[in-house]
Amino acid sequence: MKISDVLRETGLSRNTVTLMYKETAQKIDVEALDKLCRLFECAVADMLEFTDAEG
Repeated sequence: MKISDVLRETGLSRNTVTLMYKETAQKIDVEALDKLCRLFECAVADMLEFTDAEG
């Protein structure tokens, strides 16, 4: 799926989707996460991964 498709289907901004796609987002909006999970028919745990920043 192209970013433009995600933008059209979710109504999210290009900046929001691009930051999440490139894994450079510093904060994630719960509403944006909800829209993406609904679009991809997945759970939040499928979208996020915890990594230890210290090591």
